[in-house]
Amino acid sequence: MELLLLVDDDEMLRERMGRALKARDFDVVEAGSYDEALEHIESVRPDRAVLDLRMPGGSGISLLKTLQLRSPATRVVMLTGYGSIANAVDAMREGAVGYVTKPADADQVLAAFDATPALHADTTTDEFHPPSLAEAEWNHIQQVLADCDGNLSRAANLLGIPRRTLQRKLKKLAP
Repeated sequence: MELLLLVDDDEMLRERMGRALKARDFDVVEAGSYDEALEHIESVRPDRAVLDLRMPGGSGISLLKTLQLRSPATRVVMLTGYGSIANAVDAMREGAVGYVTKPADADQVLAAFDATPALHADTTTDEFHPPSLAEAEWNHIQQVLADCDGNLSRAANLLGIPRRTLQRKLKKLAP
């Protein structure tokens, strides 16, 4: 039975996902915060981990880096309600094998562990679909926020918008 570390600050999602993964024959260890997850990492070396991108105490990217240092064999999937290209690229760059946006179920998470990204895209058969203005704005905001290490005031200043406006934009779901 594989050991899976599940870290998410949304208690209802964590419990539901934990039950579903246990039903699929995983030994699940749950954590609701960055600090709680660090305690588990000290005592266990999970085979797989599902990490929320944003949680109390620290970011999922920071936790991913720590987990990679302590348990390099652990395969990690990032789970987030703030999906953006910048976040996905950062997670993959740090060693995540997959990236899933909420709401997600256990099957989607497990599929992300087994998915293999295409190394060479066939551009002759795929049509190019430019992002909508809303998607481009969302991705730009997420990239600036990532560059500012999540500091809303600094990101709002760089974007040239009031902090409160940035907060409202971030509360909306990704396009």
